Formats: sequence, C-alpha cells, structure tokens
Amino acid sequence: MKIGFAGLGGMGSAMAANLLQAGFTLTVWNRSPQAAQPLVSAGAQQAERPEQLADADVLITMLADDAATQQVVVDSGLLQRMKPGALHINMATISVELAKRLTALHAEHGIGYLAAPVLGRVDVAAAGKLNILAAGDSERLKQAQPLFDALGQKTWHFGADPAQAYVVKIATNFTLASAIEAMAEGSALVRNYGVSGADYLQMLGGTVFAAPAYQGYGALIAAEKYSPAGFRLALGLKDVGLALAAGADSHTPMPFAGVLKDNFLDAMAQGDADLDWAALAKVAARRAGLK
Repeated sequence: MKIGFAGLGGMGSAMAANLLQAGFTLTVWNRSPQAAQPLVSAGAQQAERPEQLADADVLITMLADDAATQQVVVDSGLLQRMKPGALHINMATISVELAKRLTALHAEHGIGYLAAPVLGRVDVAAAGKLNILAAGDSERLKQAQPLFDALGQKTWHFGADPAQAYVVKIATNFTLASAIEAMAEGSALVRNYGVSGADYLQMLGGTVFAAPAYQGYGALIAAEKYSPAGFRLALGLKDVGLALAAGADSHTPMPFAGVLKDNFLDAMAQGDADLDWAALAKVAARRAGLK
C-alpha cells in the first residue's frame, strides 16, 4: 500500500513517522520542504509538489485549516489526478461546509473519502496513542483501519457521512475550550481571595474533575506555561469559529461559544496567538486585575 502524506507540522510529522515505523511505503509533502528531512532520512520519499502524491493508494492530509486543505487537495489538481478507487483520509479539523463539498467532489472523481480527525497533542501522536474520530463508508473504514492502528489507540466510528466526524471533533474542541475557560475563571476567583491558583487547580484535577484534560491544562495554567504550544491559541479560535458556524447551520444555539470567541479574540489582540490555548487564563487573570 503506497501512502501519500501532506502536512508535516508537529502532529503530521509524528503521525507520518509512525506510519514509516509500521512499514508503510510513504511519500510526503509539506509547504516548507525542510520539515520533511527527518522523514526522508528515515526512508520516506519527498514530493516537491502536492500533485505528485496522486499516485498513492491512500492519501492522508493533516493540514492547518479549510484554506490549506482546499488549496492542497483541490486547487493544486491533486484530487483530479488521483487514481480511480484511491482513498483520501482527511485527519485535520475542517468545517462541516467544506467536508460536505469535499465528499461530493471525491464522489465525482471516483475517490473514496473518509474523515478521521484526531484527539491528542504532539506527544500523544508521537507515541501512537491518538484517539481517531472516523466517519465514512464502512468498507473504506475497514481499508483504513491498519493505518489507524499504527496511529492511534482507538478508533471511534460516528456514521457514514464524513461531516459527522468533523462535528464530533468540533464539539469536542469546543468542550475542551470551555473547560480551560472554566479553570481560568475559577483560578482567578480564588487568587483574588488569597488562595493559590496552583493549589486550587491541583485539587480540582484530583477530585471532582480527575480527568486528563483538567489535569493537563490545569497544570499548564498553574505554572503559567504557555510556550511551547501543544495547540496554538490561534487554532483554538479557528475551532470555536467552526463550532459557531456549525451551530448556525443547524439552528443550534451555542452562547458559550460566543463568549469563548470573544475571549480568544482578546488574547489574540494581546499578541498571544502562538501560545498554547491554555493562555486563555491570561485573559481571565487580566480582567480580574491579577498580574
């Protein structure tokens, strides 16, 4: 099975490395060619242009946003050049609107299309322990499962329509952002009464919210460790925007998402776009008059 892989940011590079380690034949492309060098040294081939991935049996994309996905997959001519019967697995987070458009375009060209966005930060991707949220044709999902097994610890299935997996991922990131905001505001409140924010967050993550998200992000907020970013604040703003768009399209009110968007914009205005999205806590602390 020949695999083409486009998008070698922190997540994509770690995922591509795991596919190589699992023995798959891999050709990679990235907008910044130097990102491919460690993979080439490990045995991957490097494409100079995205359309050179068209010979792959399976194309995997892990691109930043809707614009990058449209440009690399469609505008470059990659999709039009793919072999009939080939499969495209999009593992990034994109909008529901683009997901529907891509599903139709792939069908027109006789190319399979699966949505498989992932849960996990770069260290989780490197360990091959991602949770994969998959949707699409059941036979195509079976075809993709050996790849998912090399990348993640569990594959969750959410229906035959690829858009359904993106809705689940968007809703999950919205919920994570809400948890970060709740911890940020709670921490600011106790600090204004002379209580250590770190002690509060440690208690929270060890009792009523003893879960990885609260423990991990609580520790980042407690230590005010927002760099290097595991998931950039700018990407958090993008995903909350996707949640609002999906809500508008389905007539689903999402008032919390509106508040989160404003808080992300506040952080962006302070120059924090490249910090971890746990830096929402800086907004809450600043509004509470805390340094």
